[in-house]
Amino acid sequence: MKVIDAIKGRRSVRAFKRKEIEKEKIELLKEALIWAPSAGNLQSRKFYFVSSKKLKEEIAIAALNQEFIAQAPLVAIACTDSRIQQRYGERGKELYNKLDVAASVQNLMLEAFELGLGTCWIGAFNEEKIKGILNLPKNLTPITIIPVGYPAEKLSAPKRKRREEAVEEIK
Repeated sequence: MKVIDAIKGRRSVRAFKRKEIEKEKIELLKEALIWAPSAGNLQSRKFYFVSSKKLKEEIAIAALNQEFIAQAPLVAIACTDSRIQQRYGERGKELYNKLDVAASVQNLMLEAFELGLGTCWIGAFNEEKIKGILNLPKNLTPITIIPVGYPAEKLSAPKRKRREEAVEEIK
């Protein structure tokens, strides 16, 4: 698959088949995460892969009752790591580690699409509740939840801005 095909084909999936994800595919998702670029190669991010039914239900409640999250066979929680501040100061803590996570999440989503899996990038959740559910150390902050599973339906492409609206060339 060409990268541009994965970029254009990926959709936000909110309905999943009741089908477990093969271990080999989960390992490929992990591989995609760790090969994303990061500030100073510090890799100031941590991911939790949750498959426990009970924990997925708690996460769904903490995500403002988005019940479809609990239906996914796998839920990834992406966290920033504030220890980047030791090298890059406040800008590292407030920006770089979020960019590191975002790059990893995009890798995960594109790899998932290539593997026939669907994902959804979720930012609406109660951060403190997620921290408690996962018993996170103080240096980690959850910034997105990504349910992963086999899509239950085929989704069409949403409308996009024209290139001329989105990109300005300066020569």
